[in-house]
Amino acid sequence: IHPDRLTGRADAVLVAARIAPATRHIGLIPVATVTHTEPFHVSKSIATLDFVSHGRAGWQPRVSATAHEAALFGRRDVSEVPLFEEAVEYVDVVRRLWDSWEDDAIIRDVSTGRYVDVDKLHYIDFTGKYFSVKGPSITPRPPQGQPVVAALAHVGPAYEFAASGADVVFVTPTDRASVQRILAEVRAAGGAHLKVLADVVVSFNRAADFRSDALVFTGGATELVELLQDWQRLGIDGARLRPAVNATDLPVIVDEVVPLLQRAGLFRTGYREGETLRARLGLPVAPNRYAAVHR
Repeated sequence: IHPDRLTGRADAVLVAARIAPATRHIGLIPVATVTHTEPFHVSKSIATLDFVSHGRAGWQPRVSATAHEAALFGRRDVSEVPLFEEAVEYVDVVRRLWDSWEDDAIIRDVSTGRYVDVDKLHYIDFTGKYFSVKGPSITPRPPQGQPVVAALAHVGPAYEFAASGADVVFVTPTDRASVQRILAEVRAAGGAHLKVLADVVVSFNRAADFRSDALVFTGGATELVELLQDWQRLGIDGARLRPAVNATDLPVIVDEVVPLLQRAGLFRTGYREGETLRARLGLPVAPNRYAAVHR
């Protein structure tokens, strides 16, 4: 492992699974890399997280383009692999596996000794360029049916990837002009259905040397709310605020920014019990593709 890199980091899905039973309302969208993993395993991991969190799970697929990460897996050089093309297929397989059990497949019929109705489990029989998966999953259909799929996108190919299989796209505008340009590019990529959330790194202590892929905001709470209101008027659906320093910036977000957003009618003042992450984001109920065909 290169000495300049982190020598260890907890798996995001496992961390989310630990956080889930200790929380009640927050959405949990861990990153899971698709380049060096198998869709069957990720599908059951995210489905399990959705059960543990009672419908608050999501998944952010990530591609890996570095030779360093490929070497950790003893795998191929990925420089010639169309990573986003592979990722599109990967997400498709995961979504199909989530649908491979109908919602009422578990019957627990003691009189007949049947736990599941096998007629409500479906082979996905997927054969693509990169993956061949028969299915069905070994995990029942998640409570949301389809946990929220989110993608972080900076450029055209990533917008196209998000449009092909995601529900939410995280974008990184820096000003009004870039907001308008990004929204136009997302629509042009076929992403009119996507919820578009802007990433903003918040540094209230004005860390001028802080570097990020997103806008580094160094103003005050009121200025931040004004910025978010302006971007919402331009068409942004929401924002993902990323504290530069958790210990100092997160308390300001919670204690100052959130109340200002609530007074402006831009942030909820309570949570509906049992509300799923899909519902909270305004996403439609996800039908089961195989149940419709089967019937």
